[in-house]
Amino acid sequence: MKRKRLDRDAWGFQYFPYHQIYMDNELLKGWTAINYLTDGETRYWDFFEKAGSVPVCGKDMIWLTVIPDNASRAVSIFFLPDRSVSAWYIDVIEETGIDEDGVVYFIDKYLDILMTPEGDVLVQDRDELDAAYASGELSKCQYESALNEGECIAEEFGKDIRATENWCR
Repeated sequence: MKRKRLDRDAWGFQYFPYHQIYMDNELLKGWTAINYLTDGETRYWDFFEKAGSVPVCGKDMIWLTVIPDNASRAVSIFFLPDRSVSAWYIDVIEETGIDEDGVVYFIDKYLDILMTPEGDVLVQDRDELDAAYASGELSKCQYESALNEGECIAEEFGKDIRATENWCR
């Protein structure tokens, strides 16, 4: 499984402003992190059926990551400069922790759900999840819990995109 830090340092984003906070209120009990992309060329994902090509990083975009305590997911929301949602990238995760330098990380269980405000809901990296199970990296319980969490995410977030967008704001 992959270990991912919320400051996205392994992606070359460590030079951008980054903030994290643990929230415990009526909206969320869990970690949140914001990455402010202060410059850079706009990059797109161009594989969505309904949305077509969507920007996922670039100057003046914001990445908000939310990791609720009661779920095995890390929800990343990509906001455009006008603060509308461009896309969601939701990792199914095994656990979270805090590195020695105080940055929150999560252990990624391969399966991802990608969504757009136009209604696209894609399941990604099922092949990686299957390979990890076949190789013995994941137990049957870990494998089945990843599949179940992926289904829950698609149902919970994908059935009402407007409600999901409002929750993210």
